[in-house]
Amino acid sequence: MTPDLSAITDQISLTPNQALGIPIALIGAVFLALGAQFQHRGVNKVDHLTEEPSIGGLNFGQLLLLLRRPSWVIGTLMLGLAIVFQLTALIFAPLIVVQPLGAIALIITAIVNSRVSGVRLRQDAIRPIIFCVGGVALFVTFATIFAQSKGISPGELVTVLIILGVVTIAFAVLFAFLRKKIGALIYIVAAGVLYGFVATLAKVVIDRVHTIIIDGAQGFEWLTIACVVALLAATILGGYFVQTAYSSGPPDLVIAGLTVIDPLVAVSIGIIVLQEASGAPWYAILAFVVAGALSVYGVVQLSKREPGAVARL
Repeated sequence: MTPDLSAITDQISLTPNQALGIPIALIGAVFLALGAQFQHRGVNKVDHLTEEPSIGGLNFGQLLLLLRRPSWVIGTLMLGLAIVFQLTALIFAPLIVVQPLGAIALIITAIVNSRVSGVRLRQDAIRPIIFCVGGVALFVTFATIFAQSKGISPGELVTVLIILGVVTIAFAVLFAFLRKKIGALIYIVAAGVLYGFVATLAKVVIDRVHTIIIDGAQGFEWLTIACVVALLAATILGGYFVQTAYSSGPPDLVIAGLTVIDPLVAVSIGIIVLQEASGAPWYAILAFVVAGALSVYGVVQLSKREPGAVARL
């Protein structure tokens, strides 16, 4: 029996005010794509100048050189704007609607990288991108219909922080002992997972600030402060992994991993912990699973292709 489309239309949970988060998130995706391209150029230029590939992790000297690269600084500023737009979108719309929209950055990055490198997009790149973006589009469609913003209880927030702590320690240990043996995809996965938690914690902090300002609640308590500290730590470590990934993989692969893994983690938290899809029927849950599988398949296939030439500044 097929679902009644009119019944689905009646269930659309986003209000016009919440829907404003969608175009805001799309603007952020544009800055994300351009920022990634500029940062990728900066990292590769530093690799070229130091003749010391940063695949095993950027050293302190390379980090200082990045600060002197105009392309990397411009890219960082653009990524900063992308974060501002993403956080603004989270003020309006539920987490599981906003996060997947970053996949639009993958299309922009692939086109820009092709133009800059002078290498035409081949089928081995186009097909995975279609899987990634198609999966995300399917997910956002159902999320827009059934997602609902809900508050998070202190117990749920503690659970998220504990999981993040375990994940961060695991990635730190992996990097410390195997950093010269792991490739770009592992760095991308690590950054994507960490950024997924960052998005969740950012949503929590935004909601709590909103409660303080609008509802006149008491000021920050220790749990909110812990969220801010964890958010900053995960952002810094994730950013370091991203910069290292740029030295061993093309920017479209990095963006593909981040715009798929990041929302998958954030959305999983949103569904399982925050219960933002608690009212979704079985076919919507099935659509979420299928969409996630399509996106992950696209990233894996994209990682297997031969990288094109990288333009250097």
